[in-house]
Order: sequence, then structure tokens, then C-alpha cells
Amino acid sequence: MKLSIGIVGLPNVGKSTLFSLLTKQNILIANYPFATIDPNVGVVPVVDERLKVLTKMSTSKKTIPAVVEFYDIAGLVKGANKGEGLGNQFLSHIRETQAIVVVLRVFTDSTVVHVEQSVDPLRDMEIINTELALKDLETVEKRFKKLEGEAKAGDKVAVKNFEVLKEIKSALESGESIVRFYDEEIAKELALLSSKRRFYLLNGEPEEVPESLTKKIQERGEDYIVANVALADEFLELTRKAYEVLDLISFFTTGEDETRAWTIERGSKVPQAAGVIHTDFEKNFIRAEVVAYDKLVEAQGWSKAREKGCMRLEGKDYVVQDGDVMVIRHG
Repeated sequence: MKLSIGIVGLPNVGKSTLFSLLTKQNILIANYPFATIDPNVGVVPVVDERLKVLTKMSTSKKTIPAVVEFYDIAGLVKGANKGEGLGNQFLSHIRETQAIVVVLRVFTDSTVVHVEQSVDPLRDMEIINTELALKDLETVEKRFKKLEGEAKAGDKVAVKNFEVLKEIKSALESGESIVRFYDEEIAKELALLSSKRRFYLLNGEPEEVPESLTKKIQERGEDYIVANVALADEFLELTRKAYEVLDLISFFTTGEDETRAWTIERGSKVPQAAGVIHTDFEKNFIRAEVVAYDKLVEAQGWSKAREKGCMRLEGKDYVVQDGDVMVIRHG
């Protein structure tokens, strides 16, 4: 699966600096095309040391890491839900992503102008969350009456979705987080902006982060990292945090031709994982040969892993674990 993350924040908070930092990493792996797709979308490899080890062990010709698409979205301002600034264009870009990293400025450099005239990350967080919620409320209200009619007509799916939508509408109106509805069918159908999983990048030094800000983030059931974007290479921590927030894991395939990392949701069964490699592999799945990464490296190859009894044959009910190295057998 492709992981896409929108970089969101007010103007002059470090979003573009972060994006530049991320996409500069493209040159690290020369045999894979990590290029900028267009001016505001960059494809970045997910650094995983296990890939290097497997590549060396298998003497692979190619190494292909998992990738993350980062969308550098135009700075958000008050009134974006009504079209202020780049408004609707900004918000439509977020709809294309699976998750959001909200960049909040905590650094106090007076030479960098703040659009709100003062540094107040708690206020900035509220502006962003309010704009997303207001746009979502508009989307929900447009769908509400139609779905209510479908539910009254007795459509069972509509009845369930309408009950969920009522909860979402109530939460948005009261300023509550709706991230808990992330997996609900109606939230996905409407591509609700504030239901997307998110975390915060607090741009500055740890001592500049107000306790009230971290407390508020935690109250919302969300997470954060602190990084001085101007000074440090934080993209590794950023992608790790994205995997954690989205509950993603990696499994591997390895051989003489290539060693490759694949991204799946935690809890996926092996046919679903096979489908990430190729849709036919899921439809025609027979079984998988599986060795845990540590066991395979310790055995130094598939043949030795088989001899030591480390290789297992797994059927369609097997839940793939992070670091599994697999060979998919299919019809």
C-alpha cells in the first residue's frame, strides 16, 4: 500500500523547510526513482536497516524500500474552510492523504514573521483543527438529509451509517476529535479531513514547548514529536511516527533479483499481504513460506533456515508479523 502524508500548518512554521529536508534524502538510494512528482509532492524512501542486511545476504541486484508520499500543502489561514488563502484547494489536497502531520511553530525567532503576529502554538493548533472541523461539518450537513432519507426507507447500511454520521456531526459541533471514526465506512466515503489520523511536529527546541500544548494534544488522544527542523535530519523519526500512528508494519521479499520492503496494516492476513505484491497473488493464494527476519539472518539464507526448522508454511489465516520474510505460493 502507498502511504501518503499531508504536511499541514500555518504559513512560516517550517513546513516547506521540512519538505525540503525530506526530499533531499532521495539521493541516498540511486537505483530507485525517488523524485519529486510535482512541485508539492515528494516520494521518500523509508529507511530500514534490515533491507541492507537482506540485500547483502541474498546478493540482490536491487534494493527497493517502502516509500512515503509527502504532500507539502499550502499554508492554512483562518477562513480556509470558506476559501480564504488557497482555501478549498488546500483542503482538497488533504483529502488525498492517509494521515496528517501538523507542523506547529514553537521556536521564537523574531526575524521570522508569524501570520498571527505572535508565537502561540496552542492557538495555531486550534485554528487548524477548527478549519478542518468546519469544512467537515459542511460536508456532513450536505450528506445528512439524504442519508436520513435512505435510513428511513429501511436500507440497513444507511441506518448504520446514519447513526455514525449523527455521532460525527455532534462531535464536530462540540469541537471534539473525530479521529475515533477513522475506520467507519461513512467517514471514509466522505473523506472527512479531521477523521484522518494525525500527529504533531513541534518545530523548535524541547524547552520552547509549552506544557499546555502537550497536555492538549494528549487530551485529544493524539501524539507528537519535537524537532528543530532547521537543524536536524528528522525524516527517519517522522516516517517511524507515521507507521506508528497508522499502525503499519513491513514485511520483506528477498532473492538474487531484488530485496524489497512492503507496507501493510498491522493485523493483515497473509493473502492480503500477498495482494500488496500483486492482486492475482491474493486471488490465487495457496500458501506462504515464512521466516522471521532475525531467524533468517541468523541462518544466513533460506536453505539453512529450512534445515534449522525456522521456515514455516502458513495458510490463509496467518497474521503477518513485522519483519516477516516471505515467499508467496499462488496458483
